[in-house]
Amino acid sequence: MTDINYDFSNRVAVITGGANGIGAAIADQLRRCGAQIAIWDMQQGSVSDDEYFNVDVTNNQQILDATEQLIAKYGKTDFLINSAGLTGPTMPLTEYDIDMWQHIINVNLVGSFKVCRAITPHMQQANAGRIVNIASLAGKEGTPNASAYSAAKAGMIAMTKSLGKELAMSDVRVNCIAPAAVNTELLKQMSPEHVQNMIDKSPMQRLGEIEEVSAMVLWLCSSACSFNAGAVFDLSGGRATY
Repeated sequence: MTDINYDFSNRVAVITGGANGIGAAIADQLRRCGAQIAIWDMQQGSVSDDEYFNVDVTNNQQILDATEQLIAKYGKTDFLINSAGLTGPTMPLTEYDIDMWQHIINVNLVGSFKVCRAITPHMQQANAGRIVNIASLAGKEGTPNASAYSAAKAGMIAMTKSLGKELAMSDVRVNCIAPAAVNTELLKQMSPEHVQNMIDKSPMQRLGEIEEVSAMVLWLCSSACSFNAGAVFDLSGGRATY
């Protein structure tokens, strides 16, 4: 892919679920553009001690503690990327384990709400900031045998629209990306047949790549993204129909 260069020097970015997958790719690209990175995740992986915050996005107290540490360290938050999530098993709704269904909603949707609730006031105080929620095309289409994930991502899209409108008169922009299937470790949670079905639906007949997601995030974090509030950006290889 062609390199896209932005100057994010002196900007502070929080990336939930940033230790691997899409979140890690986003963190890497923001870092290359000069941003200070704060990874909020339950696993550290190869993330440096200086950047890592042990945060379970379903745990509100951990979120509040991490926010306090972040502001004490940097004094602000410029970018928030809500990338933490899990797909869960693929099976009919009638067979879905109730506790697992609730857990998927809690991580993907409720967790994003809790993080936005903690970070947004600091952006409002500074009258500046960018929030990018990583949703999914499943939230628009309703993927069969993925009812919990589809419902959670649909909720994230609606939350983005709501918060984006609430903050539209400020210089805080809230938008989200709705990718189709992206080539990450997360796909291993799904059956091979389910993944192939998603590829077959794509006019490009392939998975998306994490670099393609991060490239869009960079633009959404930039000053060039000035007239978009509560918007949903498809990244689907032509699959999206609305």
